[in-house]
Amino acid sequence: MQKKKLKWYLINRFLVIMLMIYVSGELISMLYRSIIFPFIIGFMNDQQIQITGQSNIFVFMIQMLLYFVASFLPHGAAEWIQYRLSLAMGEALQININSPLYSGRWSILLRIMFIAVFLFLLGVRLLPYAAGAVWYYRIVTVQVNQLLEEEKEHQFAYERKRNLLLSDIAHDIKTPITTICGYSKALAEGVVQEEKRQAYLDTIYNKSMRMDELVNLLFEYVKLGSEGYVLDRQPCNLAELLRECVALVYADFEEKGMDVALEIPEENVSYELDRLQMGRAIGNLLSNAVRYGREGGRVLVRLQDEVIMVADDGEPIDPVFAEHIFEPFTRGDKARSTKGGTGLGLGIAFQIVKMHGGRLELDCHCGEGYTKAFKIRL
Repeated sequence: MQKKKLKWYLINRFLVIMLMIYVSGELISMLYRSIIFPFIIGFMNDQQIQITGQSNIFVFMIQMLLYFVASFLPHGAAEWIQYRLSLAMGEALQININSPLYSGRWSILLRIMFIAVFLFLLGVRLLPYAAGAVWYYRIVTVQVNQLLEEEKEHQFAYERKRNLLLSDIAHDIKTPITTICGYSKALAEGVVQEEKRQAYLDTIYNKSMRMDELVNLLFEYVKLGSEGYVLDRQPCNLAELLRECVALVYADFEEKGMDVALEIPEENVSYELDRLQMGRAIGNLLSNAVRYGREGGRVLVRLQDEVIMVADDGEPIDPVFAEHIFEPFTRGDKARSTKGGTGLGLGIAFQIVKMHGGRLELDCHCGEGYTKAFKIRL
């Protein structure tokens, strides 16, 4: 249960308990007025019982407070002050219970009985409050324990994902490093034939660029999740930004013979966002379409009602894999070996859209002949 939901849940339960305490108190008061008190008054009249005395409750409470405060004084002074206050409290509260029908021990028993009845009725009157307090305490305890358990599970999942992330980073960096080390050593030892030297150098360069891309993407992903990072929001024409992003990767679409359909309004679609970061998120979605779309296939880029959609007709995404597609380093095994993706692009896009208060969704049933679509809902 989320903390905000927990807060409103506890407020709701508190109000329900307070209502039940009020209703229970009123029912007890009605019981006292209609049955208990008439019975007690009738019993007192029959037994000729009289209650006399004098009392000043306000003075008595003040004296009780002073008696408690005096306990913090030095030992001798505290005893003397408390003794004097006890005498004064006896004078402030004096009640006598007498009846001509009772004398001696029976008179003492009568007083004890009335005190016991008074304490019992007072306890019954306070019972709803005590029951409500215990009930609310149990509710809070259960919910807090549940929240702590969820936090523990969340921390465990976070640690597991972090370890998996580090493992994937090590895997993706180790592969090009191994190639670079092997090829550079072969070149240094002069065991490479002259006609193959350029191919070796090209491989070293490509692997180095691959590592550079991975490190840069990893840096962007960590930066977005770091504490204190704030987006630079400015008014922006979303339609113009989308066209610019498509233009940057249009050559890649042409290289794979892909047909790009643009459905972007000509008018200004103003939205307050971080132009650089949102451009990076859109660019990652377009690069994903280039990488995983089929050669000679179709790509749709649409902006409608502040929803950006990038769809392609490449291979469908497995439903199990789709559940974790926005997690870092999430790729299919086949994609890991053949497509050259880092597994961070969609994770970065997801973080950027989330920081803008929007949602990045995967639609595997978008229709119109497309197998999948990524939608940014702002």
